[in-house]
Amino acid sequence: MEKIADSAQALLSISVVSHGQMRLISGLMQDIQTYCTHLKIELILTLNLDEPLSFQISDFFYPIKIIRNLVPRGFGANHNQACDKASGQYFCVINPDIRFDADPFSSLLANLNNPTVGVIAPLVVGPKGDVEDSARRFPTPSIILSKVFGQRKQVDYSLNDQLIAPDWVGGMFMLFHRQVFQQLDGFDERYFLYYEDVDLCGRLQLAGYRVAVCPGSQVVHHAQRSSHRSLKFLRWHMASMLRFFLSPVYRQLSHRARP
Repeated sequence: MEKIADSAQALLSISVVSHGQMRLISGLMQDIQTYCTHLKIELILTLNLDEPLSFQISDFFYPIKIIRNLVPRGFGANHNQACDKASGQYFCVINPDIRFDADPFSSLLANLNNPTVGVIAPLVVGPKGDVEDSARRFPTPSIILSKVFGQRKQVDYSLNDQLIAPDWVGGMFMLFHRQVFQQLDGFDERYFLYYEDVDLCGRLQLAGYRVAVCPGSQVVHHAQRSSHRSLKFLRWHMASMLRFFLSPVYRQLSHRARP
């Protein structure tokens, strides 16, 4: 690990993984710099591909730790590795394509003080303000088929000002107690990409924790949708979906859902 700045005990450790995406991450880093100066934050930036840094440490109030992978790793493995290096009481996974124009963390942290909440996420909207389906019910084969044939387009949960308790939240922004994340052994690294967020939310619920979305916190997702354009990403998506449906986690969730 390359330590770019000294990191005293942080309240919040933020993990971001770059796949040659420093242009996107620079924007996210500037948002943290602009809106989060009242929080004790550290950033753990994993370079999954070799690339030059596009910033100076003196530009930011928060310490930055750099991890340079010798070989590319999967989504879960990268964030698990970052959590091992984290010092914060809380651990936040954020995608490079997330932006915000106000502090999204304070209200999330306040609600995460409830010991029954295992993970919390903000309301995620697109660049035009449309609400994304980042809070969902657990997938089933019938739900997947309905989506494939265009029969399921509505969001799974109605939004208001109250905390929402979905089955799972998307991995573009997930905030945990670091101790709870470690208690569950983090993401299942057998999922190279996709469905590791579904699996972890399922395991949290089986362990007695709740998944939550706080509509009072909002971020913008400039989605890349790689699996929609690349056969490689689509294959990863399909393989992860099959792994989830064949997993003990899915079987236990299915049994629990039966009357």
